[in-house]
Amino acid sequence: MTTEKIPLCLWSDDLDPEALAQARNLANLPCAFHHVALMADAHVGYGMPIGGVFATVDAVIPNAVGVDIGCGMQAVQTGLARVAPAACKKIVTQLRKSIPLGFQHHKIPQQQASMPRIPAGPDLPVLVSEFERARYQLGTLGGGNHFLELQQGSDNHVYLMVHSGSRNLGYQVATYYNKAASRLAGEQQEMIPKSWQLALLPLCSDLGQHYLAEMEYCVAFAWANRRMMMQIFQEIVTDVTGCDQFHAPLDVAHNYAALEKHFGSHVWVHRKGATRAGADELGIIPGSQGSSSFIVRGLGNPQSFCSCSHGAGRVLGRKEARRKLDFKTEVARLNSRKILHSLRRQSDLDEAPGAYKDIGQVIDNQRDLITVVTRLEPLAVVKG
Repeated sequence: MTTEKIPLCLWSDDLDPEALAQARNLANLPCAFHHVALMADAHVGYGMPIGGVFATVDAVIPNAVGVDIGCGMQAVQTGLARVAPAACKKIVTQLRKSIPLGFQHHKIPQQQASMPRIPAGPDLPVLVSEFERARYQLGTLGGGNHFLELQQGSDNHVYLMVHSGSRNLGYQVATYYNKAASRLAGEQQEMIPKSWQLALLPLCSDLGQHYLAEMEYCVAFAWANRRMMMQIFQEIVTDVTGCDQFHAPLDVAHNYAALEKHFGSHVWVHRKGATRAGADELGIIPGSQGSSSFIVRGLGNPQSFCSCSHGAGRVLGRKEARRKLDFKTEVARLNSRKILHSLRRQSDLDEAPGAYKDIGQVIDNQRDLITVVTRLEPLAVVKG
């Protein structure tokens, strides 16, 4: 039986064996602090489970942040109480015309003033090489589980929601520094098996400090990316419905590392597919395509490092979903709820409802971490 140096705390009753093995690897790292927390949506990822929260001392781990640095959610409450089906169709059509989806980018670079400010100090290698390309990607959705969604709230308001991240910039930063950490581990002969995919960067090193700076830039870029798309979303809704009342956006990231104080120590909390849920802090937990999303309020539970899940969590891998799910059944499931959805072909089944856990059960499993403020039902979904 594997023995961990620090405990594991789980909010999931159906964690797959591979994700559990990854959590045990985390718990045996030399920089590991106090315990490893696995949220209700946890499932296997690269190195560290997605839906994991892990704190370190004097080190940062690129693969414990992930490749889509700063990925997160933005939600806006509108002045609308309802949206007619015909208006939903017009909004979806305009979104597809106005926002590049999947691998598409803008044909011209976005204004440099719309990009986050470049941090002062030494040149950051990935940002220097990728900055101009990133200007073409600002305000683009990407693929995978990223989405634009029109939702009906339990508070009798219509909501707009955007899920996206730092696009190729975050991927390049993650890849560059994970490779650098792997080389460093090899040179120093660290007692971390390469197969764990958890090479670390000491924070006393230039590499460690450069990673933090580039990671934080990616978090800022991801926020700016979501905000630009949300502004376009709002303009389209105004054009179609005449509504020009929009609350301030609620924006939360769920892939990043941050210096925080927990259990009496200042540590680097890595949230990889996890949302911060401090006491009275608002967060967003989206469902899968065709299921509810939630605005939640954190309870500040120290056992989760003041965190909660970032979504429903996958129950089937992407290839497995395309192989096992029935296309007609999944489409009928969405059509029965009169949702304008994005299931067009067999290859889209990786984002079908059946590929994800039951969001209701995921919420119930973390009632000690959050309380539900507003339940949001999907009206129309645009995916990459």
